[in-house]
Amino acid sequence: MIVLYILIAILVFGFLIFIHELGHFMFAKKFGVTISEFSIGMGPKIISKTGKDGVNYALRLLPIGGYVSMVGEDEDSEDPNSFNKKPAWQRFIIVIAGAIMNLLLGILIMTVLTISTSEFGGTTVAEFYSTSTSNQKLMVGDKIVEIDGEGVHTANDLNYEIMRNGYKPVRVTVIRNGNQIVLDDVVFPQISSQDIAFGSIDFKIYGEKKTFGVVVKNAFYSCTSTVKMIWDSLYDLISGRYGIEAVSGPIGVTGAITDAVKTDTYSLFYLIVVISMNLGIFNLLPIPALDGGTLVFLLIEMIFRKPIPKKIENGLKLVSFALLMILVVVVTFNDILGIFK
Repeated sequence: MIVLYILIAILVFGFLIFIHELGHFMFAKKFGVTISEFSIGMGPKIISKTGKDGVNYALRLLPIGGYVSMVGEDEDSEDPNSFNKKPAWQRFIIVIAGAIMNLLLGILIMTVLTISTSEFGGTTVAEFYSTSTSNQKLMVGDKIVEIDGEGVHTANDLNYEIMRNGYKPVRVTVIRNGNQIVLDDVVFPQISSQDIAFGSIDFKIYGEKKTFGVVVKNAFYSCTSTVKMIWDSLYDLISGRYGIEAVSGPIGVTGAITDAVKTDTYSLFYLIVVISMNLGIFNLLPIPALDGGTLVFLLIEMIFRKPIPKKIENGLKLVSFALLMILVVVVTFNDILGIFK
């Protein structure tokens, strides 16, 4: 079974990378860019075939990346159809298309998961547990609309905001008897994981009848809250709330996929949503070695009407790539240590 789980993880990685690179590939084709190779994976080639369009399509050994190799992408080329000869706005679209594809895939899968859900929870307090602490301020029938200034629209929003912010007293905005009131210093029970404190919801909520409007609302906010969760996680990592041990690499993600497969199909596909959106958002970070860094260079070119010299751009990309590889090694080492804990 271990081999099966690893195979599923590889297929998930490969599919998400394929979707990302397909975004670059489709728009490069759309704008007539000369493409030399479309590769899924890194390292030695397993399968390689040149298509009628002159593109070398390759599957490589290591399922940790992939790329679309365009003429003139990393060097100046005199080919009239090279990447560097295309208008900056076209290059911008080609570069951002990979991340957009990952985000759209996440939205699509999340929407399907939402439609297949039979029960939906609202944000109205139905009953407190015997160990509740928030009932010192909250009341049965309160409809929670904000927690520490963050909007709450669905049960998922409610659970997440309490988990992230409820480890300390928080300000909760509710609708009570038709009036909106603000409750200061609401205290929720605290739990911890890997020495990180989280809040815990301590009451039951009323469900919502499954209607078209409820499905649309939950699909929309499930997607936006997932994106918000990813950004919050990045912020918490940079701000120091989470340490580097909270970051997972391919080994850690494989373990998470294994756990999800063992749980149920919903958990597996929800994890795929998170990984796909994570891949899209991470690639948009303004780091030279990532798509986001290239987008910054293109924005500078569009503003000042002059591209950054390739020597400087490639130098920054090389340095940032080396730093990312060091990070990958550290994270992978932590993942391996985690296996033996």
